[in-house]
Amino acid sequence: MYAESRRKERRADVIEMLKAEYRVQDVVDYSGLERDGLFLEGTGAMVLDHIERVAYVARSNRADPIPLERFCSHFHYEPMAFEARDTAGTPVYHTNVLMCIATDFVIIGSDMIVDTARRAQVLARIEESGRHVVELTNEQIAEFGANALELQGREGRVLALSRRAMAALRPEQRAVIERSVRLLPLDVPTIELAGGSVRCMLAGVHLSRR
Repeated sequence: MYAESRRKERRADVIEMLKAEYRVQDVVDYSGLERDGLFLEGTGAMVLDHIERVAYVARSNRADPIPLERFCSHFHYEPMAFEARDTAGTPVYHTNVLMCIATDFVIIGSDMIVDTARRAQVLARIEESGRHVVELTNEQIAEFGANALELQGREGRVLALSRRAMAALRPEQRAVIERSVRLLPLDVPTIELAGGSVRCMLAGVHLSRR
């Protein structure tokens, strides 16, 4: 009970901070779905294409179809869900493990998408957007190669990723990425021990400042 109360307090603090610094028109709250065991862990479970309005989602207990459908209806996204597994056959529970969408390119480990027909649909949808596809191997995914986020810096766009992830990229892959962003490698060895990386530590803010 105490833990739930603290979560609500922290959630309220974040919302109030955003309202104070940004123009927030509406707050859509799905937290009531927790009581029914329905979850949608936004920053990890969904990789959002904000330009094409597509929500790419690896199916898991962290991305239930009910809250996903509600999110997509509220915010006008097209849901594109798929099943994904690693080389050991373990389901991928966060989509940002295998996919990063930037302005001009997409980093993806499409081999992890189990159904070949669905994999082709996902790649076709990406190609429709006109972005370059940077395909990663399963080994590069294991090095957190796709767990990255494009950010807008003062001097242009950067791609925040771990130093480990950057080291896993091949020269030709880096060349495609560096056409539009500057690579910003960060040392995050502790969180990578737990199975996450740089993208797991960041949340995008797509609101106008006051």
